[in-house]
Amino acid sequence: METIRVNIPGHEYDIRIERGILKKIGEECDFNRRVLVVTDKGVPREYAETVAAQAKQAVIAVIDGGEEGKTLDAFARLQQVMLDNSFSRKDCVAAVGGGVVGDVAAFAASCYMRGIQFYNIPTTVLSQVDSSIGGKTGVNFGGVKNIVGSFYQPSKVIIDPEVLSSLDRRQQVNGFAEAIKMALTFDAKLFEDIEAMDASDDMMPYIVRAIDIKRRVVEEDEKEAGLRKVLNFGHTLGHGIEVSCGGRLLHGECVAAGMTAMCAPEVRDRLGAVLRKFGLPESADFDLEHAAAAVSHDKKGNGRVISSIYVPEVGSFEIRDMSPEEARERLELILRK
Repeated sequence: METIRVNIPGHEYDIRIERGILKKIGEECDFNRRVLVVTDKGVPREYAETVAAQAKQAVIAVIDGGEEGKTLDAFARLQQVMLDNSFSRKDCVAAVGGGVVGDVAAFAASCYMRGIQFYNIPTTVLSQVDSSIGGKTGVNFGGVKNIVGSFYQPSKVIIDPEVLSSLDRRQQVNGFAEAIKMALTFDAKLFEDIEAMDASDDMMPYIVRAIDIKRRVVEEDEKEAGLRKVLNFGHTLGHGIEVSCGGRLLHGECVAAGMTAMCAPEVRDRLGAVLRKFGLPESADFDLEHAAAAVSHDKKGNGRVISSIYVPEVGSFEIRDMSPEEARERLELILRK
């Protein structure tokens, strides 16, 4: 058992990491009440059922997976389910799935009766290492990712490494791209260790170290006013790629490609070797005009400049403002010819 404490004033909570913890989650979470268990169609049903079986009264709600499930309609449906089942302020929501499930379920919890307790039980590498921690919630709207949402911290995050066995290799390395991102910007030693590891090694020790980086960042900057913006490294261009590639690439794959255009040449060479080792893309096939338009409308920009993260040396970062024209030029660098 490993416990990482997130110390955000007024919103402190634990991240509990243990193999097999899903089967005893009733000992970790206050489920002696109504629990809305939110999952998606791609998550093994047994995970949600294992959680629901340990609640006094549980309702399982299944949403669509992927970005197409991250909508106001999904949010509204969860509100309706809670209303139909007479949920009160004393009841709670538990997300069992990846980042989309966590974001939508947490947003629903933050708004129902102006906020009820929320537990995050991430079942993908991507959500375990990144999206389950820090309290970002939300849905996509008007073609813009995550534009509608709230900051709402969970009561606890439960991470069971055993659930990762249900993921195929592509999904595992897709999530590991976020650990690479955190090492590249904050921890040179972790990046060196990732360089030295074999692609078949157990990812969990590296995931735990990346989680601790995320913990330190959100403690210092809960609402993304400064330091937390660094966690967007690779995402500014990556989001543009993601919305314009027609679903051919996963989120972490788009972030991987997005990182390569925002590094100094020496860093790019080292990053490229790591990406190739794990089968992550250094370039991508996407619609350049569509991607450039998406980047220029990103919520991290103000319409004239786009706030972005650049890595001059491993373990460090710079916050830079890009013009839409410069962002397009950097996208051209990673457009597969």
